[in-house]
Amino acid sequence: MMTRAGFVALIGEPNAGKSTLTNQMVGAKVSIVTHKVQTTRTRIRGVAIEDTSQLVFVDTPGLFRPRRRLDRAMVAAAWGGAADADIVVLLVEAHRGVTEGVERILEGLEKMAEGRTVALGINKIDKVKSEALLALAKDLNERYDFTETFMISAEKGHGVPALRSWLAEVVPEGPWMYPEDQIADLPMRMIAAEMTREKLTLRLHQELPYQMTVETENWEERKDGSARVDQVIYVMRDGHKGIVLGNKGETIKSIGKAARTELEEFMGRKVHLFLQVKVRPNWLEEKERYSEMGLDFKDGNA
Repeated sequence: MMTRAGFVALIGEPNAGKSTLTNQMVGAKVSIVTHKVQTTRTRIRGVAIEDTSQLVFVDTPGLFRPRRRLDRAMVAAAWGGAADADIVVLLVEAHRGVTEGVERILEGLEKMAEGRTVALGINKIDKVKSEALLALAKDLNERYDFTETFMISAEKGHGVPALRSWLAEVVPEGPWMYPEDQIADLPMRMIAAEMTREKLTLRLHQELPYQMTVETENWEERKDGSARVDQVIYVMRDGHKGIVLGNKGETIKSIGKAARTELEEFMGRKVHLFLQVKVRPNWLEEKERYSEMGLDFKDGNA
């Protein structure tokens, strides 16, 4: 039996639907999805099987104009993910069309994607009329020579099977890279930290979206089959610590409960999750924090 396997990089502006599409393709939640832009900090990979092909999705951080060290490291990771992939899929939001950000990404593709298979995915198609969709597809294909164009709704799953089967046909021939039952190549410690960070972002998106990060400090397997997970939430100021804790610790309690429930569902077993909040005014400038997020500190240099 001939098998195929390859890396597929999903690129696009923040909030274009890359994480949602990864999760649809893989059929499990491996990429955190929130309505906050720039939530995906690391190149989480989800693995999907289609017939005899294995598709490894590189879910890159959104491409945007970077201002801080963390932003620059994220953008470098996104282009790095695209450069390492066999196939690149550019996701563009149907209702937003060719924004300034999309134009910048197209310029970047000209430089980076020579000789590479690049497909276009127009996402959130349920938000516009079909004439507008066709006009947008035509406009984008005039700007860049895409191999294929797909109309999809990552959230509702429309058009996703067609994209997945096309990818399965065009990835290179070769042996599979991951065991069949593996859906993400991020260590569980990092996936667990991402889940907690998602719950924090959803709960506190007004107050502190990017001022915090989560690290799994300790992971202990217990004899009864459960796991004890200790995590630290780093914030930049004392005031932020109070917000995360909430009145009588209510906020952190509900965040911990939501994160634990999702982690148990993901792992299929019991988890004891313990959260602490620590103030680190300069965490955005600390090398170790970047390594924990799978980013390169040097990529953040201006």
